[in-house]
Amino acid sequence: MSGCEARDAKKLVRSPSGLRMVPEHRSARSPFGLDEPPWVPDKECPRCMQCDTKFDFLTRKHHCRRCGKCFCDKCCSKKVPLPRMCFVDPVRQCAECALISQKEAEFYDKQLKVLMNGATFFVTLGTSDKSELMVCRLSNNQRYLVLDGDSHYEIEIIQISTVQILTEGFTPGGGNTRAIGMILQYKVPGSEELTQMKFTACEDFSCNKKLSASWLAAMHKATKLLYESRDQ
Repeated sequence: MSGCEARDAKKLVRSPSGLRMVPEHRSARSPFGLDEPPWVPDKECPRCMQCDTKFDFLTRKHHCRRCGKCFCDKCCSKKVPLPRMCFVDPVRQCAECALISQKEAEFYDKQLKVLMNGATFFVTLGTSDKSELMVCRLSNNQRYLVLDGDSHYEIEIIQISTVQILTEGFTPGGGNTRAIGMILQYKVPGSEELTQMKFTACEDFSCNKKLSASWLAAMHKATKLLYESRDQ
């Protein structure tokens, strides 16, 4: 097993919430991941935290696996996939959390694959007036943005500070916009200075504009999840 494979190795663990497939090393966890929340202690929730129904022998209490709060079965009946916490099977969640998890499922089912497959952009580093045609993709372990052209860059996702998606086609009446690029700022390990990269979708016939726009839209969603993970 190579060093990278060893770092990315996973193990099956059982928590009160269910089975999880997690990285053996915490440093290898996905930057989009969330930690399991602590459960509200049973003695602190005599009533459902949604509908205020009193718990008794017939009305059992259940904990939402995403927020850790206490609910009756009626308010916490949905079992929904929760890949951000690495659960193997769908887990019980309250209605509010289930809705959020269902929206995130699209990112994991579709947009994550788009990011890993990559797209082609003209990349400009810092204040340079020269750009380089590069294929940009998310690494399979989700921890690096990999850029390949004549040059090669690997940007650690957790070092990204801001992502600004560039669009065109906006009208005051709310017309459709199209993503045409992005400006990325990140820290190089060992430095406090921010480095900037500008990505521009190429207009060349050999480049797939639709693919570039889809990749940028997926990156926009990934950025939102990344900020949420940091705020946890």
